[in-house]
This record gives sequence, structure tokens and C-alpha cells, in this order.
Amino acid sequence: MDPAALIGVESAAEELGRRFADAGHQLYLVGGTVRDALLQRPSEDLDFTTDARPDDVLKLVSAGGAPTWTTGIAFGTVGVQWAGRRCEITTFRADRYDRVGRNPQVEFGHSLDGDLRRRDFTMNAMALSVPDRTFFDPFGGLADLARGLVRTPAPAEESFADDPLRMLRAVRFVAQLDGINGVPMDVDADVLAAMTAMFGELARITPERVQVELDKLLLGRNPRAGLRLLVDTGLADVVLPELPALRMAADEHGQHKDVYLHTLQVLQQAIDLEDSGPDLVLRWAALLHDVGKPATRRFEPGGKVSFHHHEVVGARLVRARLSALRYPKDVVEDVAHLVFLHLRFYGYGDAEWTDAAVRRYVTDAGEQLDRLNKLVRSDCTTRNRRKAAKLAEDYAELEHRIAALRQQEELDRIRPDLDGNQIMALLDIPAGPLVGRAYRHLLDVRMERGPLPREEAEAELRRWAAAELAPPGSAVPPR
Repeated sequence: MDPAALIGVESAAEELGRRFADAGHQLYLVGGTVRDALLQRPSEDLDFTTDARPDDVLKLVSAGGAPTWTTGIAFGTVGVQWAGRRCEITTFRADRYDRVGRNPQVEFGHSLDGDLRRRDFTMNAMALSVPDRTFFDPFGGLADLARGLVRTPAPAEESFADDPLRMLRAVRFVAQLDGINGVPMDVDADVLAAMTAMFGELARITPERVQVELDKLLLGRNPRAGLRLLVDTGLADVVLPELPALRMAADEHGQHKDVYLHTLQVLQQAIDLEDSGPDLVLRWAALLHDVGKPATRRFEPGGKVSFHHHEVVGARLVRARLSALRYPKDVVEDVAHLVFLHLRFYGYGDAEWTDAAVRRYVTDAGEQLDRLNKLVRSDCTTRNRRKAAKLAEDYAELEHRIAALRQQEELDRIRPDLDGNQIMALLDIPAGPLVGRAYRHLLDVRMERGPLPREEAEAELRRWAAAELAPPGSAVPPR
């Protein structure tokens, strides 16, 4: 079948194509727009390339009265909202790179083939002319999509030397895409060799650019495949060194389980528990939950291995890495918080948790409770079916108890039975640190005993104040 027949051309593209043709110019759908159409994936924007220079493009689309934007015009790109679709139209490019940074010296080209050759991968180097719908594939992108191959139009070493970010994009596409008919994506042998030899070049890329690609990788349909490629090529040593550091020989149970492979399995299990689409915070927490283990590994008598307080060290490492990647503070803190708490569940099945312990688990988790529940459920990769079944039963029981307590007490809005103003009035003290101490005491009491009647809460506060405010050496009323 003619590939052009597989690519639906929207009215916006048809209209723009006729407008450019009437003015004597060529216009082509190109890049991700064509690739996604062949993969039957929705495309947010329509990307075009043209022989018209940017000023001419702007005149052509402005004459139609549509909204335009020119933030990328220095790079040859004019944006327009045409027939309800966001479109970006870029003049043929023939850029040169200094191979120090990644921004090219922009040069406009004169041919479609030249423009397509400078693109990152063959699957993004296909074009469809509009309005006449002629398909162009000079570098075999369609065949590569059918085989599930990520391959470069130019030699891979040349392409990655021009722009090292393309190596991360290759990893991202492996995680994000399937080929035609669902064939899993992988990188071509030449691409793999170039990535492995040139991974250090990634240090030229800004953290913000790296963050964008890592997000797309993690949110992809198969992040495990992308992460393996990231580690195997050495790219992770540059952008996420905590991940390859997990390739150790034993866990805290002395079972000699590879923590790296365990981590990838935990990530997949967390993904399987998502109930409303990809969750970036949960996926980062699953990926980084054990990053504190290399620094805390200790070999104990009897061949055991311990990782004491690895959750504390891990939370610190998470804050450092995600901050270095320029993540927003709320994302950094949410992921670090989950990593810090991911061991809280352990021991639940071995000792009866009181209601107070369940309340503390919920209160400590705060807004991350749902994610924490998913994370601790995912952090079970044992092959022992009996143990796995017992853990699943314990998780279910804890969630049932949380639901029951929440129904009884509105657990996720736990507050002391007296607020700050009531504390100050009852003790006749001004605002200050003492009020905070009293508030925390009443919160502890609430955790231990549940909600109290007003009279009992006031009596408890008076007992606390008598003990806390009594002069040294004086008698303290019994509690």
C-alpha cells in the first residue's frame, strides 16, 4: 500500500498546502507528525517544512488572519493557529554545529533531502507534500519503523557529535514508542556503538534539556527498556549515576538479589498499579527508592548484608539529584518524601499495629498516602509465593484499616482537639514556642487515643502544662 494513503491529511494541512502552492512554494508535513500518523498515534501539533523563507511564511499565514507567533523565527520557525490546529512551519535547514554546545549556526537550505538528512532519526526524516500527498522517505524511515529500529540518517557519530541530546532522544523513543504493528523499538547497532563510545558528550547538555527527556522516558509505555539502554550505554553515568550504582550483589535479606534489577521490577509494578494515567512522581519514587543502598551497605556476621537507614540517605540523594536536574521543588520534595517513607510498612505483619500506628502512617504520608500505598505494594519482588501472598494480604488489611479509621475520624484531616487560640486562652499564654509545644503534645495524644471530648482534651492540656511549666524541683500533679 502507498504510505501516503496511511497518512490522513487534515483540512488545516490541505488549506495551508494550497496557500503555499498558489504562492509558488513547497510545503510538507514532516517529522513526528508523519511518524505518528504511520504509527496511528495522535499528534498534538502539525509540523511542516518549506522552501519559503521565514518572512515569506509569516506573510502567507498572516494574510489569512490566523493568530501567529514568531518566538522561533530566528531558527526559521513560524507558528500559526490554522483551522483550529497548532502548526509550526520551518524553512529548510542546513545547519552547522561547532560541537562545543548543541545550538547550531542556523543556515537555511535549498532542498527537502538536505533538510531531512540533518534530522535526528530516520523515522523523523519522512515527509508528505501537501496538498498533492507525495510521500518522501530518502533514508528508509518507514522500513525502520516496520523493523522497530532507531537509526540516524547521517552517520551516528556525526549526528551525536552535532547534538548529543539525540542520544537521550534515542533512549526516550525506545521507552516511548512501538514500531509498526507493535514491534518493540530498539536502537540500530551503529547507533548503539556510537552512544556507548560518546556518552561523555552528554555533559554538554543543560540539565533542563536532560530533565525533559528523562520525563518523557519515564512516562513512556516501556520505561524499563529505555532505562536499561541508558545504563548499558553509559549515558546514565552522566545524567543519573545513582541508577547504575544499584548493580550490587545482595540485599538486606542476604538473598544476593541485584538491587538494580529489583528496582526496574518495582518500577514496572508501580506502573501496573496506576489508575489514572502515568504518574511521574510515583515513577520517580519507584526508580529511586533504593538509591541509598550503595552508601549504606554493610556486610554482617553470618554472610548477611544490611542497609541500615538507606531510606534516610536515599531521600537526601533524591533531593540532590532531582534538584541538579532542575525539577520543581514540589516534585523534589514529594519524591524524596516517598523514598524516606517507603520502609514504614515493613513489620506491619509481624506485630499488631495499634490504631495510633496506623494514624501515624497516614499522617506522615500526608497527601502522598495513595502513592505511598502503591510504592510499598510494588516493593515486593520475592519469588516466594507464600511470602508474596502474605505481604499482599497485609497491604490489603492496612488499606482496609485506613479506610475504616478515615470513615470514623476523617483521618486525613487529623488535628489536635484544641487549636492554637484555645490553647492560649486556656493556659493564658501569648503566641510563641510554648503554644507550638502544647499543640504537638495534643497531636500526639490524638494519635494515641483518637478524638477526645472537649473536657478531656482540656484536662489533658492542663496536666501537660502543670508538668511542663512547674518550677524545677516542685511536685508535679499525677497524670
